[in-house]
Amino acid sequence: MTGQNTQSTGTTKCRSTHFLCVALALILLGDIGAYLVQTNGRTIQVSSFKLPTENGQWIAADLYKPKIATEENPVPMVVVCPGFERSKETMSSYSIELARRGIAVIAIDPYNQGASSSTMQKRSATVEGYGVIPMVEYICGTSNLNYVNQSQIGAAGYSAGGNAVLQSAARFGARKAKALRRAQSKNFADPEMALAQAQSKISSIFIGGYVLTLTGSTLENVDANVALDYAYYDEGAFRTENGNAHMHNAPEALRLVNSIFAKDKKITDVEIGRIYGNLTNQTLRVVHNTKSIHPLMPYSPTHVARMIDFFTTVFGLKPTINSSNQIWWLKELFTLMSLVGAFMFLVPCATLLLRLPVFNSLVHPVPPALPVPGRNGKILFWVMFAFSALVACFIFIPMVRATAAVFPQASAGMQTWFFPQRINNAILLWAVANGIIGLIIFTLNYQLVGKKNGITPAMWGMRTNFKELAQTGCLAFSLFTAFYILLFASYAVFHTDFRFTFVSAAAAFPPKMLLVALEYLPLFFIFYLANSVRVNCINRFEGQKEWVAMLINALGNSVGLILILIIQYGHFAATGTVFWTQEWLYTNLLLGVTPMMFILPYFNRYFFRITGKVYLGPMVTCLIFIMMMLTGNICYIPLR
Repeated sequence: MTGQNTQSTGTTKCRSTHFLCVALALILLGDIGAYLVQTNGRTIQVSSFKLPTENGQWIAADLYKPKIATEENPVPMVVVCPGFERSKETMSSYSIELARRGIAVIAIDPYNQGASSSTMQKRSATVEGYGVIPMVEYICGTSNLNYVNQSQIGAAGYSAGGNAVLQSAARFGARKAKALRRAQSKNFADPEMALAQAQSKISSIFIGGYVLTLTGSTLENVDANVALDYAYYDEGAFRTENGNAHMHNAPEALRLVNSIFAKDKKITDVEIGRIYGNLTNQTLRVVHNTKSIHPLMPYSPTHVARMIDFFTTVFGLKPTINSSNQIWWLKELFTLMSLVGAFMFLVPCATLLLRLPVFNSLVHPVPPALPVPGRNGKILFWVMFAFSALVACFIFIPMVRATAAVFPQASAGMQTWFFPQRINNAILLWAVANGIIGLIIFTLNYQLVGKKNGITPAMWGMRTNFKELAQTGCLAFSLFTAFYILLFASYAVFHTDFRFTFVSAAAAFPPKMLLVALEYLPLFFIFYLANSVRVNCINRFEGQKEWVAMLINALGNSVGLILILIIQYGHFAATGTVFWTQEWLYTNLLLGVTPMMFILPYFNRYFFRITGKVYLGPMVTCLIFIMMMLTGNICYIPLR
């Protein structure tokens, strides 16, 4: 028997080592591939920097410098600003494709997002352009960027970032108008100096997915070439003046184009894709209406091509690369490969760590599976499955609305240390409610049905003690640390992370996020523990195929959220307006959350198999998944 156990243990160790090597290979291959795409075969230099700004604030940014850019051969530059709940890395499609065509790029994290600081400004979009304005002022005032053509500085933004670049252009245009008035004033002592200051620092802007501030008062100050691309199926279009996303007759689009025309020359219908005005005097206007939904616009090749065409046109470039020739999506695939590798890494790493003396006492036999339920038991199982899904679906919006009362400061966009993440607070309330309801259902199911059908607590793998829980916590933290060591190493060496579009934000995070995590992790753990209990103590039956059980658990954890999306987008398809209007940004967030919820039960089951207990899975996944979620979201941490 001893020989057989030794052989089995050796086989398990060999298999774990094999999977660990495969996982590390996937990470390395993904990192190298993403690096080569991001640098366009090392013809682009990519680096990060932090720009100190007013009031002790700072902007985190990535610089994409084409190697052809020199002091002798200055190139245009574009500042790229992501939207609400997005970071600079999510705008790789803009940054990579512009840099490939000889345009230097600085992609920023807006204030309150990513690695940038919070802001003291209540009207940050207007006053700071969410960070675009101080970044443009830095570009124009530093000698560090002597390879930039100062007359060809542009800005591009998506969603709230589109508003940021519009407000920035209006701000600089207003400054130029004021300087011209000073220069023309007979009382001004130095008119030549005023004329020198009368330059609009932004020559061209590309507005992606935003039209709400295309008002007369804003546009009258814009002294720049402007392109607008609004998604034809934008979920937020109910907020437009016509209540739809059709730009050909939208008052916002008409105001944009007519802002360059005299009163008797104004148009009554916008020809989509037509260039109006003249780029030489910075009056070029063009409106697009890409067939996409709002969150997918930065990942639409058509949208990206229009952005490329706009900037190459206004900068007078003749790139040898056609705008349809895009490689940014390869980077997304490579970072997805790294993400898959990083997730694969966790279980074999845990298996090997459990062989160490400090952790090997955590290994227990897997408890016996539950007896196969009879006809009534099966009916009850599926009733509970449907009930849990409906609860998960229909309490989400009430939890969103409750955040205003529970977290008033964050909900109002005010700086606070008390749960400072506005959007994630809604997910937190939803998760806590679901977790508590799940544990209540588990208890009632056992008391009313389970006892009568031979189910005993010994089948759950829940019996433990404080010492064992502490050891499990240490093991979970070791796995969390190993995961992020791999991630930070990838970022340090290859300047890439384990992010896939907006689905995963497995990214390097600033130290402040560790403090924020201390608030969120304990409450989120209720949900993660309840999920592990459901997966391993309720939905694990004798003779059931494991892949079937896993799939049922994955669907059970995500079908409620999927139902929300079906209601939202089904109503949108049928009526042209989303079902939940005021909460549409929160439902959009579920497009990224749902895939993570789908894979969560798999981890809880794998960790249950190697420990025989329900605790390691939720501890590991709560640490990693919640840190991923916190990293990519808007955060109102006080500056002081």
